[in-house]
This record gives sequence, C-alpha cells and structure tokens, in this order.
Amino acid sequence: MTREEFEELVAEALDRIPPELTRLMDNVAVFVEDEPPADDPQLLGLYEGTPLTERGEWYAGVLPDRITIYRGPTLRMCESREEVVEETEVTVVHEIAHHFGIDDARLHALGYG
Repeated sequence: MTREEFEELVAEALDRIPPELTRLMDNVAVFVEDEPPADDPQLLGLYEGTPLTERGEWYAGVLPDRITIYRGPTLRMCESREEVVEETEVTVVHEIAHHFGIDDARLHALGYG
C-alpha cells in the first residue's frame, strides 16, 4: 500500500469520528510517518501533548498536540487490506482517546488496545 493510500485511510478513519467529538478536539494535528522511533519498532501510533483533561489556565500559546500514525508496522502486521483498514481505524481512535485523557488500561478494556 502506498503512502498516499495509507494517508487516505487515516483521513477516512478521522472522518468516521462522530462530529460531536471532533468539535471538542482542540489544538491537535494528525500526521502519518513511515516508521516509528527505532527504540519502539512495532509502535502503530503515538500521542504527544497535553490531554484535554489536564489543561488548565496555563494552557495558552502552545504548539499543537501531535498524533502520529505509523504506516510501516501497520502494514507488516496486517495480512490484507481489510485488516489494514480496521487496524488503522483502531489506532486513530486509540490516539484520539489519549487526547481526551483516556489511558491505555481503559482503552484496552474497551477493545482499542
């Protein structure tokens, strides 16, 4: 799958997020990278920033939070296009949930681990 096709899958996954949730997202940007950091080669996605639940009066004039979805490990772990579509959607939801302050333990319990 080309990078452009994968980026389109990420965009489609973002489009499936309910509007009432996307309206609440604040100061966050989503990126696609080919590979994760060398110290975590199987990482599918990464949220970097300050979750909405931890923002206070001090939160102003900061760079956007960053959600990165990694193409390489996703393609390597999936055996079909359908699996790539499903895993990409799960990863996008997982990382957006971190933006809302939901931790990994809760995400795993909900099936987004």
